[in-house]
Amino acid sequence: MIYNDFHGESLSMLGFGAMRLPQLENGEIDQAQLQEMVDSAIAGGVNYFDTAWPYHGGKSETALAQALSKYPREKWNLADKFPGHQISKSYDPAAIFERQLEKCGVEYFDFYLLHNVYEKSMHTYLDPQWGIIDYFVEQKRLGRIRHLGFSSHGGLDCLKAFLDRCGGDMEFCQIQLNYLDWTLQDAKAKCALLAQYGIPVWVMEPLRGGRLTKLTDEQMAKLGALRPNVSAQAWAFDFLQGLPNVMVVLSGMSAAGQMRDNLRIFEARRPLSEAEQAALLEVAEGMKQ
Repeated sequence: MIYNDFHGESLSMLGFGAMRLPQLENGEIDQAQLQEMVDSAIAGGVNYFDTAWPYHGGKSETALAQALSKYPREKWNLADKFPGHQISKSYDPAAIFERQLEKCGVEYFDFYLLHNVYEKSMHTYLDPQWGIIDYFVEQKRLGRIRHLGFSSHGGLDCLKAFLDRCGGDMEFCQIQLNYLDWTLQDAKAKCALLAQYGIPVWVMEPLRGGRLTKLTDEQMAKLGALRPNVSAQAWAFDFLQGLPNVMVVLSGMSAAGQMRDNLRIFEARRPLSEAEQAALLEVAEGMKQ
C-alpha cells in the first residue's frame, strides 16, 4: 500500500468511499459483502474510510461502522460529513454531529468535512445564524474531531472565496479530480489554488462514477502502446498518484472484486511519464468532444 504523511500520520493513499456500497436485490446494503470488502481493505493496508449523512439514505454510516467495529479503533481512520449542502429550513450542527457519533459508535471522528461547499451552500456554512463552522472548530478543539476539512463541487471562484474566509480552519479539501475533469472542471487550477493555501487534496470521483473504466478499443490501443496490459482504471489511478498535492484517493467500491483490483493498483507508485500523461489527456479531450 502507498502511504502519505499527513501531520506525522501515515494515511493510505487508497481510501474506501462508502457512497456506493454493495446492495441486495431489495436495495438494502449487502452487509456480508461489505464486511468482506472491509476485511480485504484492512488486510491490504487501507486505513481511511469515508462516509456521509445522506449516503444510502442515511444507512451508510451505520453499515460501515458495523464492519469496522471488529477491528481496534486505532487501525482505521473514519471520515464523516455535515450535510450543510442540503436545503433545509434550519440547520442544527450539534444534533447532526451527536447522532453521527452515535450511529458510528465512536467518540470522535478522525476526519470531518463540511459536505459540498459550493455556490448555493456557501452562504449556509458562513451564516452566523447557524454557527456551523464555529461549532465544528470547537469540536476539534475538544478532540471530538481530529482533522477538519471540506469537500466541494464548486467552481474555482467559489473555492477561492471560501478559502479566503475559512482557509485557516481547514486542513484538507476533497474535490472531484480525474484526468477528464483535470480540464473539464478546472481541477488542475483547483489543485494549484489549494497548494497556494497549503491545503492537501483528497480525491473523489477518481473514475468519474465508472466512466473512465469504459474506454473504447481505440483509446485503449493508444494507451497500450505506451503501457501494455494496463487496465483503464489503473491508468486513471496512476495519473492521480503522480500529482504532488494529492494525499488520499477515495474510491466508491461496490463489489469485492473492485476492492481486490484497487488494492493491487495501489501496491506501489507508478506515476505517468510526461508522454503517458499527454496521451491520457489527449484521450480526455476526445471524450469531451
